[in-house]
Amino acid sequence: MEATRKQDLLAAVLIGALATAGFGLARPAAAANLDGQVLGGGAPIANASVTLWQAGSGTPRPLAQARSGADGRFAVAAPGAPLAEGSLYLVARGGTPAAGKGGGDNPAILLLTVLGAKAPAKVTINEMTTIASVWTHNQFIDGEAIKGQPLQLKIAAGNVPSFVDLQTGGWGGTIQDPLNSGQTPTMANFATLASVLAGCVTRVRPEACETVFLAAQGPRGGVPTDTLRAAHAIAQAPWYQPERVFKTLEALYPVPQGKTMRAVPYMPYLQVAPSAWVLPLKFDGGGYRAGGKAMFDAEGNLWVGNNFTVGWQASDALWQGNATKFDPNGKPLSPITTGFTGGGMQGGTFGAAIDLKGNVWLASYGSKSITVFDKDGKPLTPPDGINFGGRLGLMQGIITAPDGDVWALGVSRRQLLHFPKGDWNNGRIVCEGDSAEPCKSFTAPFHLAIDQQNRIWVSDSSLHVIRFPAADPGQALKLDVHSNNSGLNIDSQGNVWVTNRFGSGLLGMAHMVDMAVHLKTGGVLSASDYLTKTMSEQKGGSGSITVLRPDGSQLRGSPFKGGGLPGPWAVVVDGNDNLWVSNFAMPASPIVQLCGVRTEHCPPGFKTGDQIAPPGGYVGGGLQLQTDIAIGPAGDVWAMNNWQDIDSCYPGATEALSTRCGGQGVVIFFGMAKPVRAPQIGPARPF
Repeated sequence: MEATRKQDLLAAVLIGALATAGFGLARPAAAANLDGQVLGGGAPIANASVTLWQAGSGTPRPLAQARSGADGRFAVAAPGAPLAEGSLYLVARGGTPAAGKGGGDNPAILLLTVLGAKAPAKVTINEMTTIASVWTHNQFIDGEAIKGQPLQLKIAAGNVPSFVDLQTGGWGGTIQDPLNSGQTPTMANFATLASVLAGCVTRVRPEACETVFLAAQGPRGGVPTDTLRAAHAIAQAPWYQPERVFKTLEALYPVPQGKTMRAVPYMPYLQVAPSAWVLPLKFDGGGYRAGGKAMFDAEGNLWVGNNFTVGWQASDALWQGNATKFDPNGKPLSPITTGFTGGGMQGGTFGAAIDLKGNVWLASYGSKSITVFDKDGKPLTPPDGINFGGRLGLMQGIITAPDGDVWALGVSRRQLLHFPKGDWNNGRIVCEGDSAEPCKSFTAPFHLAIDQQNRIWVSDSSLHVIRFPAADPGQALKLDVHSNNSGLNIDSQGNVWVTNRFGSGLLGMAHMVDMAVHLKTGGVLSASDYLTKTMSEQKGGSGSITVLRPDGSQLRGSPFKGGGLPGPWAVVVDGNDNLWVSNFAMPASPIVQLCGVRTEHCPPGFKTGDQIAPPGGYVGGGLQLQTDIAIGPAGDVWAMNNWQDIDSCYPGATEALSTRCGGQGVVIFFGMAKPVRAPQIGPARPF
């Protein structure tokens, strides 16, 4: 211990000398002592070089350095007050692991712990903190440097404690809570990755690091040279030959003769190879039940309107849900059971928008109205909502245009609404039914988006998409897509991506004929029952995606199909113009990423429309039948579980399961997409 204290003192003196001489280390103005420990395979790593960095929008700055003692412990001076912006992180390089089999310094060790705006009093750097920090900061890591905008780094750092306890390096709270520990494979995925890294750190075999680095190699080539780069290579392409890393676990930790379990440092480990090395977590609460459309606000909080309310024997005939707000790290900010209420909110749909003032607009089925909340969840609209004196029908899509105007659709009465500059007291019903275009072209208008030419595109739950100028809605153009569509979005080149719930061709058109019968005989709700029941029985590849060029013609190769498209519902565009699609289909529906038109941002050999994901899409994390999908400022992909037990959604449901119609929670896939700015007003905007 005396030797360790002398070593720490010498390191502190050396750091002070370097900083005074101007050697690049920035001495914290009001310093606090940060005590830590570097571990590998659960045992100390001695003589590791530890650097405290400050990340921001520019090149990260080194603040302090130290070397770990024989017990792996170190101490550095850290800022005493929280950073105004940016994030602190620790990198441990090299050292001699006590659990090592090879002996001596291991230069392949590079471990990471992201601390956030304020350093805790104690911290651990190990394989688990490395995995948690890499997956959450996937979009901001370059080698051992972290760089991003303040909001992005704040969100990413706030996600790390969901996986690990920063002080102990053990499990964090969320990953081992009841929603995630026994309900999803995320813990086993995580611990398996940590054990594989530990195999290199401790050199359980002489060739361990070479084996790990070859297994981590991504589709663009280039073999990693340290454990941090190996982890990042896997996180960047989690879909790419995932069995290689799993086989590395088997090779490094064979089951000893006469035993039944592998002697791995981290439990639990996977028994079979995953489809992808993803680490999704589920979050619930705040009144969330059967979420519909979702939108991020300027602070990265997610707002969503709920079809149903917690505790109700909810069915597709009774929509009574309220509004839920999650912070950027999945913590619910709305009341635990009811969510935000009032202002006409009753049964949220696929209508959600944030206006230029930061107010939240949500459409409802139950009240046949539109509700507006302020950023704190206070209703701004009357108790019955915006309903034009009872003239509105069932409401669906809402958007805010770049000029501040708000547009909305009514599905049952084929309505188009316009609110100049977002003033709900000055709104009007532009048209309804057969009164005028574009409503005359509508069958059951569902969602809408505005392009770079100030034209509005409408998915029509039919064989068509309708386009009209925002300045002159009467000049509507009906475009054939030969499919039953729901979501749509527009990329940076003005192409319109449309989700086809039943695909295209004869099968898709047959479903459309059946739905038309339901529309004529039973109305929109009857058609909705038909759609949801039919979609829940679809399998991989049943749906498709149509892409329309700005002139309305179809992009070559469209419609695009794939095993990750059993029943595509919503589509969003990320900062690289790649697409992310949700599915309302079989009980455990996947999400999927597609290569967009800027193929330079796709893996080598991929072309527009190709699936960047496992054959069946990304699964795990408690996914159910989803409606919306959203990309946050840190590149996290959020999926909204909408239904979970189809049989509970209709009369005659088993009493014990009668509250299980509505989907449970949101599922977050961390750091997987190129980030976009929030809120999305017009086409997605990258940072």
